[in-house]
Amino acid sequence: MTRLTTSTATAADAFAPTGVAASPARHAPRRAPRTAGGKGEAHDSVFHEPDRERPRRILNVLVASVGLVLAAPLMAVIAVLVKLTSRGPVFYTQVRIGLDRRDPKVRAVHPRRSLDQGGRPFRIYKFRTMSAAEVGADAQVWARPDDPRVTTVGRILRKYRLDELPQLFNVLRGDMNVVGPRPEQPRIFDDLRGQVHGYQVRQRVRPGITGWAQVNQHYDNSIEDVRRKVQYDLEYIRRQSLAEDCRIMLQTVPVIVFRKGAW
Repeated sequence: MTRLTTSTATAADAFAPTGVAASPARHAPRRAPRTAGGKGEAHDSVFHEPDRERPRRILNVLVASVGLVLAAPLMAVIAVLVKLTSRGPVFYTQVRIGLDRRDPKVRAVHPRRSLDQGGRPFRIYKFRTMSAAEVGADAQVWARPDDPRVTTVGRILRKYRLDELPQLFNVLRGDMNVVGPRPEQPRIFDDLRGQVHGYQVRQRVRPGITGWAQVNQHYDNSIEDVRRKVQYDLEYIRRQSLAEDCRIMLQTVPVIVFRKGAW
């Protein structure tokens, strides 16, 4: 069973210039970090574009609202099945790291003013797919198809990604969008931003239920999978638009129907 290795390095440590003793007034403009492919990321442009974000946000809220209405009967059936087939609550909640609204320029001037969690923590909602005794387990392990912690009903829900349906409420609450990078647990997020170059840049947009990474790759089961997914996420951030979100939503349908990448 592969575990995530712990790293005390942060993304800020990885990107900070060394050997610079000049006063802040004389510092040269800081370049955006480069990805493994050598292309710089436009951090500031992601932060300062409310007009670009507003139509996408309206689309995501509209899709989530319609989705909840259409999926309500199915969600009711799932809730009954989860309750009848295993002990424990119907829903599973967990803290994840969300959108980072801080201006990168201000954060660079005051890097240690407060604890850097990487974004705003929020509670994500899912249908419970594991036995109640395992839900509270603190071990961090990679997903695998024969995970003994998953219940019989939970295995079916995961195959068709139906356990994610309650996250439509997260979209309406403003925690997430339908489309965006997947949010991660605080401790795993802290580990990965020290191991994967550009990982924290994903927090410049709202996390999503589906995304460019999710429709192109299966669940992570190694650090290399994470690195590939981050490249997909950064590609999405560079070209995010209303049309791009619509395209990803449409491409998500065959992923769910044909169980591409799901276990």
